[in-house]
Amino acid sequence: MRFMMLMIPLGYENAPPGVQLDPERVAAMMRYNEALKDAGVLITLDGLHPPSTGARVSFATGQPIVTDGPFAEAKEVLGGYWMIEVASRAEAIAWAKKCPASANEIIEVRQVQEMADYSPEVQEIVAGFGDLKT
Repeated sequence: MRFMMLMIPLGYENAPPGVQLDPERVAAMMRYNEALKDAGVLITLDGLHPPSTGARVSFATGQPIVTDGPFAEAKEVLGGYWMIEVASRAEAIAWAKKCPASANEIIEVRQVQEMADYSPEVQEIVAGFGDLKT
């Protein structure tokens, strides 16, 4: 089972472009990342630049509308993610609990949809995408 662990750093929605990370916190996080890798559960991971450097494309009018960050209505935003492969939801949560997160950080754990989760009709439609995982 694949799971995404989504890092939600509270206050990151207001971080300026080029915000600098605390080297001690980065070192602690790298030790955690190494533990995930050594356990053989880590698929990939990435940190994300703050929303102030991003853009949102919305379709409320039926046409794409681009809004540059920061986003005034944002209360929680992603700061990064890990993609892991483990045997169960409980194991994914156990890994999230080991993260050296600070008091202003939340990790949301979400299972990735696998092909078997879809109806036969949907499986047939997406079968043409070859090696892409869904």
